[in-house]
Amino acid sequence: MASLVGRLSRALFIRNTATLSRKAGPKSVNATGPTLSRTAVSSTSGAILPSPDKVPFGLIRMTVVVVPFLYVGTWISMKFAALLEEHDIFVPDDDDDDD
Repeated sequence: MASLVGRLSRALFIRNTATLSRKAGPKSVNATGPTLSRTAVSSTSGAILPSPDKVPFGLIRMTVVVVPFLYVGTWISMKFAALLEEHDIFVPDDDDDDD
């Protein structure tokens, strides 16, 4: 399921960036490479950059990815704890409370 979600989000991202790049026209690329100053809001010449592209359904995508992995991780942890108790490797005692 996670690979399906990953492929769908990648396909949507590629489609959206292709649409945005056709609308925006040609863009200039800084060929000098990375700079040591922060250029998140301004270019090296001091010009203010346009606002970044907004990712649609960002919160929904995050939820679709995080919730299944949390569920699977919890399920694996429960099964492993049951396995440890079954083989008497780790058995919690009632006397372990140091209150």
